[in-house]
Amino acid sequence: MTENPTIDRPTTLCEAFVRTAAIDPEAIALRTPGNVQTLTWRDYADRVRKVAAGFAALGIGRGDTVALMMANRIEFYPLEIGAQMVGATSFSVYNTLAADQLRYVFSNAGNRVVVCEAQYVDVIRASGVAIEHIVVVDGSVEGTNTVEELIARGDANYDFDAGWHAVRSDDVATLIYTSGTTGNPKGVESTHANLIEEAYAFASVLDIEFGDRITSFMPTAHIADRFTALYLHEIFGTQITSVSDSRQIAAALPDLRPTIWGAVPRVWEKLKAAIEFGIANEPDPAKKQGLQWAMSVAAKRSAAALAGEPMSDEVAAEWAKADELVLSKLRAKLGFDQLRWAMSGAAPIPPETLGFFEGIGIAIAEIWGMSELSCVASASHPRDSKLGTVGRLLPGMESKIASDGEFLVRGPLVMKGYRGDPAKTAEAVDADGWLHTGDIITVDEDGYLRVVDRKKELIINASGKNMSPANIENTIKAAAPLIGAMAVIGDGRAYNTALVVLDAETAPVYAAQRGLHDASAAALAVDPELVAAIADGVAAGNEKLARVEQIKRFTVLPTFWEAGGEEITLTMKLRRKPISTKYSAEIDALYADRPDAWIHEPSNGKVAAR
Repeated sequence: MTENPTIDRPTTLCEAFVRTAAIDPEAIALRTPGNVQTLTWRDYADRVRKVAAGFAALGIGRGDTVALMMANRIEFYPLEIGAQMVGATSFSVYNTLAADQLRYVFSNAGNRVVVCEAQYVDVIRASGVAIEHIVVVDGSVEGTNTVEELIARGDANYDFDAGWHAVRSDDVATLIYTSGTTGNPKGVESTHANLIEEAYAFASVLDIEFGDRITSFMPTAHIADRFTALYLHEIFGTQITSVSDSRQIAAALPDLRPTIWGAVPRVWEKLKAAIEFGIANEPDPAKKQGLQWAMSVAAKRSAAALAGEPMSDEVAAEWAKADELVLSKLRAKLGFDQLRWAMSGAAPIPPETLGFFEGIGIAIAEIWGMSELSCVASASHPRDSKLGTVGRLLPGMESKIASDGEFLVRGPLVMKGYRGDPAKTAEAVDADGWLHTGDIITVDEDGYLRVVDRKKELIINASGKNMSPANIENTIKAAAPLIGAMAVIGDGRAYNTALVVLDAETAPVYAAQRGLHDASAAALAVDPELVAAIADGVAAGNEKLARVEQIKRFTVLPTFWEAGGEEITLTMKLRRKPISTKYSAEIDALYADRPDAWIHEPSNGKVAAR
């Protein structure tokens, strides 16, 4: 289906869906784990028609905006696409947004309708925005409509075909509200043309077939989920398994057995930690010995991949044996035995993590992009990838590097603009059409991109040395799986230190394993064994860094950082300036001449000394 992607493309997502739904009407298009809920393409298309008629009856049409606020669920899809079919701009908001945040987003978007779960009705109303219609997907709330009531409003004679034919390729298909590290989010406007171009350019690099299986588990407000589990689905007919709780994704994978799959680095890191934990705690001695042998062979393949070298014939033969006896069974247990390709994106991933999965036979392509570029802007198929790079620019795109190292991109993936903000649009996209990405990226002789860091986040120490905090953080985190997040400090300082935060999901497991009754962040932050384990991890990570980059001191904060909070955005990016302000006292303590007991060095957990 993607062999010649330039021929006979649809011009809108609406046209794409109509075409795709007709390929195999009886095939399952949407499902939940265990097939608790399923929807065939035939029933799906029928539902979309009815929803479109319902929206039209509410007076929603081309140029209007519809917001959706719900967990990942298959009911989302007919509602989202039904809104597209009447020409509306349909977008999702993060479920964690507070009333004042919703007030800003709804006011900027100008949506007249919100489709949501019942639990969000109160916060939507508390936003104070005059929403004409609230449609509830999972029950009945006074003063709102159910989805069935929305459908019942529809005119049986509504001209569905005329409605979607009126949609134009340069109409805004969706809004992506970037969760910026400072200030209010900006509403990125992506057109039908942007998203169609994105899908076909992406598919020309990473093959996609009708019926390919993938999951929706990231928030639908995130461009990564919208692109991989909505737009590719509409255009190429992938089968979506909707997982409502992202924490259950690992348990769901063996059920759905994806053929294509992607996740943010933190998910891959957690899968890696789970594999290592499972092997370390295997109760059967013979089985444990077999797993350890196979992983030692996998490490040889990993080392070759990280070095950019082919395996020797001897290692290749040994790996084939390990794969037959152990590794293939491990992949099947994970649910990855039918995986054709995998990807990681949204943030840098430690090369060691990529190498680990390459070693066990799961090749991951790291991708790069941003909401302003319709999602993915560079990628390479895992068979062509170079570990540590984010592939090559997608077809149709061009780039250049500014004098200060900033990476500039131009082409059909560049957004239409920021909603209602021409000034910020002009700052981001110059008069010649170049999008200023804010990233420092290098390009090698083969055209592969390597992301250094965000331009505004580079550390310049007291000696004038430029460093990437993200690279340092990823290197340390790869060696210390107990770390959920960390912020490297060092701008204008003589040496680097770090604020370390435990992973909120791993902490209770760690406490239970060691018989600790208190799994709070405050209790674990002072647990000697845990601090020693982190200190060892920091020391191991330091060995892979230049001396000037190494972490000299760290502290474990007595708190967890939650996505969407003061420290981390909903897309898991550090809010470095707010962190520096909020934890100024802790940062000062890291550089004190006589450090307190809760300041540690990366050497067996010893307290830093003069």
